[in-house]
Amino acid sequence: MSTTQGTTPAIEFRDVVKRFGDNVVLDGLSFSVAKGDRVTLIGPSGSGKTTILRLLMTLEESDGGLILIDGDPYTHEYRGQKRVEVPEKRRRVVRNRVGMVFQQFNLFPNMTVLENIIEAPVHVLKQPKGEAIARAEQLLEQVGMSDKRDFRTNQLSGGQQQRVAIARALAMDPEILLLDEVTSALDPEIVADVLGVLREIAETTDITMLLVTHEMQFARDVSNRVLMFDHGHIIEEAHPETMFTNPTHERTQEFLKAVLG
Repeated sequence: MSTTQGTTPAIEFRDVVKRFGDNVVLDGLSFSVAKGDRVTLIGPSGSGKTTILRLLMTLEESDGGLILIDGDPYTHEYRGQKRVEVPEKRRRVVRNRVGMVFQQFNLFPNMTVLENIIEAPVHVLKQPKGEAIARAEQLLEQVGMSDKRDFRTNQLSGGQQQRVAIARALAMDPEILLLDEVTSALDPEIVADVLGVLREIAETTDITMLLVTHEMQFARDVSNRVLMFDHGHIIEEAHPETMFTNPTHERTQEFLKAVLG
């Protein structure tokens, strides 16, 4: 898969294999995402899209191949012909470049909004608390949640929790932001709010984004490249306008007809 010529991709999968028992979810998957790109993975449920994000968050381990972040081997590397694990210390350094927003928010319910956002910068990045608070307040303003700073997260609506989750991910200053079905747990009228926040981030930062979504309008609005996934393989890639109006692969045509009606 193509990247901007002469630059190191932000994310690169080389012949990645992932199995769950006898089920091969990713079968020699190779693709890359250029720095600053916003790439959406679409395809039927069970095609392996979320597995890609979970591998990038090291919530799952690959069974073969290599994943590179900014050219650095992430979880495994080759020494001679042997595939070996990257030492945990090196892996952690690379992992800190990657942030993720989950479908189910995953906020700490016993903490305030502000405490949720500063937790990782203070304890993982060892940021001074005052600096972390100042950055958190700036991010809360960006996602339209300044007035909820001292609320506990279980006092918030789903859309408000998702905006806090986005701010929390951005507080780590990631180079790469992974978004896993971030609108699917939300009421339809709230989706537009969250989409607006993400569109602004896409337009005002150079963060690389890799998204999994069933919201085709969302994919069309936010991404500059769409990959169609089926049975662990990318079968088509195109600019959103081309993908959604003139897909070439029969399987893509079937899938989009089913989801778009």
